[in-house]
Amino acid sequence: MRIGELAAAVGVTTRTVRHYHHQGLLPEPERLSNGYRDYTLRHAVVLARIRRLTELGMGLAEVRDVLAEDAGKDLVEVLTELDEDLARQEAAIRERRAWLRALLEAEGGLIVEGPVSPELASLFGDLAHVGADSPMAVKDREMLALIDTMTAVEDRERLVDLLRGALGSPEGIARALEAYALLDDLAEADPADPRVAEAARTLAGCMPRELVPRTGIDADNSFMRAFYADLAPAQAEVLRLAMQILTEAEEPS
Repeated sequence: MRIGELAAAVGVTTRTVRHYHHQGLLPEPERLSNGYRDYTLRHAVVLARIRRLTELGMGLAEVRDVLAEDAGKDLVEVLTELDEDLARQEAAIRERRAWLRALLEAEGGLIVEGPVSPELASLFGDLAHVGADSPMAVKDREMLALIDTMTAVEDRERLVDLLRGALGSPEGIARALEAYALLDDLAEADPADPRVAEAARTLAGCMPRELVPRTGIDADNSFMRAFYADLAPAQAEVLRLAMQILTEAEEPS
């Protein structure tokens, strides 16, 4: 193959091929008697692999390391790995499309906090009526959406299961609405307001114990500091006391 044929077959430009030669990623073929380079199927395979790796976000230095590890592999091994790369990409695309379908088909339409995982989107859809007019409920949903983004799949599923357990009954929803109302009323209050203690007890009554940070409520936790800073002083005190109540309830007597 000529360089133009190689580039067209793999879907890159001839300039890109020459750049990969210059970077030492793609070996230069021998020249024929007429002076033209003669590219083989092996060159096409390596070039296609470079393209796939760069499309996955790898830098050229990382690609060079991967190719070095492939040295000595036969064509079947390289082609098999390319096929496995494509299979992984197909699976990732199917997963993303399923996520998009779940968001588009969610009961009540797209949520303001979205896009979130299908699990949390489903929970938000089921509880769309809970605290719809509560500023604290809105903040709560925003925080859950943030946590949803930051956690692994298994942790997201566990989080949603915990929330469904806490809010999966009329009584649980009533407790959550009462907590939101108390917290909303404390938006302009002083942390020493006597209503803070009542709100803390109410919040502790509807908060899953498993959501309390394992490192403790007063640990040097940058995420918790940012969370507290986003709340009004009295509301932050309610949350601190509620987690303290839950932590002490778990301690052996």
